[in-house]
Amino acid sequence: QVQLVEFGGGLVQAGGSLRLSCAASGPTFNIDTHTVGWFRQTPGKEREFLAAIGQGVGSAQYADSVKGRFTISSDKNTVYLQMNNLKPEDTAVYYCAALYVGTWSREADYPYWGQGTQVTVSS
Repeated sequence: QVQLVEFGGGLVQAGGSLRLSCAASGPTFNIDTHTVGWFRQTPGKEREFLAAIGQGVGSAQYADSVKGRFTISSDKNTVYLQMNNLKPEDTAVYYCAALYVGTWSREADYPYWGQGTQVTVSS
């Protein structure tokens, strides 16, 4: 079992930055053997993959919508999402998720999810 808790959401002006943290815990979790992904969701829309890191990813992977603005990194069992040059369309609930076996870009392959953290970008 893996538990995930996100931190760092909030309100920021367009062009600003935020860093989200995802603290992973559990007897079986290890960043070297798991993949951790960041997703986001806005009301009425499907959850969107943003970035992934860890086992099976190779170098970090990003969605085109955030490439060059967002950076995923890890330190022990915490995974970060540094978000720069934020835009109003980045407003969403952000989730981290973990998987042991599966495809890093496929939401359905992630069995473990955090509770989400709200990010609001004002224009």
